[in-house]
Amino acid sequence: MSTPTADLDNATRRECRKDQLLNRYRSIRAFSERICATLCTEDYIAQSMPDASPVRWHLAHTTWFYETFILTHCPDYQRFNDSFEYLFNSYYDSVGEQYPRDKRGLLTRPTVEEIIQYRSSIDDLMAEMLRRLDPDDDHLLDILELGLNHEQQHQELMQTDVKHLFAQNPLYPALSPFELGFNRYLSPKSWVEFEGGIHHIGHEGADFCFDNESPRHRVFLEPYAICDQLVTNGEFLEFVNDRGYQRPEFWLAMGWNHINHHQWNSPLYWVYHNEKPCEFTLGGLQPLDLAAPVTHISYFEADAYARWAKARLPTETEWEATAGAYSVEGCFAEDHYDRNQAVHPFHGLKNGQFHGLFGDCWQWTSSSYSAYPGYQPVKGALGEYNGKFMCNQYVLRGGSCATPRGHLRTSYRNFFTAESRWQFTGLRLAKSIP
Repeated sequence: MSTPTADLDNATRRECRKDQLLNRYRSIRAFSERICATLCTEDYIAQSMPDASPVRWHLAHTTWFYETFILTHCPDYQRFNDSFEYLFNSYYDSVGEQYPRDKRGLLTRPTVEEIIQYRSSIDDLMAEMLRRLDPDDDHLLDILELGLNHEQQHQELMQTDVKHLFAQNPLYPALSPFELGFNRYLSPKSWVEFEGGIHHIGHEGADFCFDNESPRHRVFLEPYAICDQLVTNGEFLEFVNDRGYQRPEFWLAMGWNHINHHQWNSPLYWVYHNEKPCEFTLGGLQPLDLAAPVTHISYFEADAYARWAKARLPTETEWEATAGAYSVEGCFAEDHYDRNQAVHPFHGLKNGQFHGLFGDCWQWTSSSYSAYPGYQPVKGALGEYNGKFMCNQYVLRGGSCATPRGHLRTSYRNFFTAESRWQFTGLRLAKSIP
């Protein structure tokens, strides 16, 4: 009996998807190792704050994800180490208890070498399992695709967590000896106006997305305008010099209390060295580049700057309605590694009318992180991935210089609490049109 052409094409597509995911698995796992190439053993272990995790923990946790949610489906599978279920579970309560997040830096055992062995062992088993896996097993392939995107998120965290760790060291070490990218002085900023009306936002199509990006739905927007460039260090320095951190009229009450309690007076990695403004980067301590996009600012700081500039932050619906007309092109993590540049934002690419629409810096929006109309988390433990964090956080859009290329979509929703600023977070101004 012959196989119908449609069925043959469908079988070919499924086999092709499995092969593509196996190749992506190898590539993504290799990039995690590339990020670690210049680290010393001591760099893998330390934890600089509760929000950050040691690099060794990231490497173990992403490996634990594949083991727990994929390999344990294989008959007679024996776990690499039963204690890893407790040590490297992040927040999956339905899987079991977790070692306290703020104490991950105390885990000197298992050793870094044992974590690398764990990673290698799971990689071998995953490759073998994927070669034997029925390409019709959409469930496991879907989990694998989620796991790959999950590891890419941790690749970004690995870079920002190392940066925060190194910033605590008075030697100001660099992750690599790479040079920073060149920031050219751009033409004067301008406003791009939009008429508003009914728009559709949210993920569209059959390609991968996280559950918080859907369902696609209609929104109504009033007329608005968005700035064609990100706010720069030089512009933010004007805010600082105008006593922006000492003037309560620009700050939300919670933000004003926070900056005074923590004595903030500039973005996270700004320091004065020999009486000159400098910025700590993954390439070490550098003179403050006034033309570079300002980064490592909290929602509180972004909102205060926008008020000082007589503007506001865009909503996430305005941002997505604007970005939907452009391809996802920008300066992402691999671009910096391939050019031997330290991962840091710079005005490297223009999309149509906009500079830095994607890549460079995550852009704060004024939108609280909440569910779209009709949102339903997936069933089981993986339903804890996004939905349970939809409280007291704000949405960021656009990706950053530490985001892996190919990981980002126009509909991608990042989210952090209002005081968070150890990620590459910046801002783009918006305003309402009467």
